[in-house]
Amino acid sequence: MTRYVAIGDSFTEGLGDTLPDGTERGWADLVAAGLATEGPVEYANLAIRGRLIEPIVNDQLEAALALSPAPTLLSFNGGGNDMLRRGASVDRLVAFTEQVIRRCTDAGVRLLLLSGADPSDHLPFGSTFRHRGEALTAAVEALLPLDGVTFVDCFRDVELRRHVYWSPDRLHLNAAGHRRVASLILAGLGHNVPPHVLDPGPAPAFRLLAEARYYGQHVVPWINRRLRGRSSGDNRLPKYPTWTPITA
Repeated sequence: MTRYVAIGDSFTEGLGDTLPDGTERGWADLVAAGLATEGPVEYANLAIRGRLIEPIVNDQLEAALALSPAPTLLSFNGGGNDMLRRGASVDRLVAFTEQVIRRCTDAGVRLLLLSGADPSDHLPFGSTFRHRGEALTAAVEALLPLDGVTFVDCFRDVELRRHVYWSPDRLHLNAAGHRRVASLILAGLGHNVPPHVLDPGPAPAFRLLAEARYYGQHVVPWINRRLRGRSSGDNRLPKYPTWTPITA
C-alpha cells in the first residue's frame, strides 16, 4: 500500500488544470493515479494556493506526517510565492527545504523533492524570478544525493517553459503543463512513463491590447492583494485533507 501526501502551494494544489465541475486536478492527482497502476494507493493533498514556504513547512508538513496511518511518500515544493516578493532570501528557502528533508528522514518517509516549473519567460520582471529560481535549484541540488530522497527538476525543463503549457495568467501551468510534470515525476520514481510533449507551435505574437488585458485581469489584482496583505488562498481548505483511495 502506497500512502502519498502532497504539500505545497498552487503548483501542487493543481491550479490551472481545471475540470468541468470547476475543481482543480493537477500533477499530484495524476501522479497518485499513476502510482495506482502498480498497486493500492491512498492519497492526501494539503497544498493551498498562495502559501509561502514557512507555513508549508511548519503547518502542512507537520499535518502530513501526523496522518494516520503514516505516509510512505511525501512530495514537497515551496518557495515560488516567496520568490515573487521583494527581498526574498534563497538561503532561507534552502534552510526550510533542509528542515523538510530532516523531518522526512527522521520519520522514515520517502521524500519526493521538486523544483517548480519556471514561468519567467512569460512574466513581467521574469529575469529576477529566474535568477532566484536557478540559485534555489542549484542550492537544493547540492544537498543531494540522499537516501530516501528523489529530486525532480522541473525548473530547468526547457520544454515546460513553452507558452503552450501555461494558463492565461502566465503564472500557473495549464492541463498540459500538469501532465508533463506528472510524467517527469513518475519517470523519476522509476515508472516507465514517457515525457508528455505537445506538438511544436508558433510563439504568440505581441499584441498591445492583449497585454493590456493581461495586466488588468491578472497583474493588477495580484498587486492589490499584496498591498492589502491578502492571499488567494485565504480561508481555503486542502482539497484532500485525509486519506482518499485512488484508482488508476
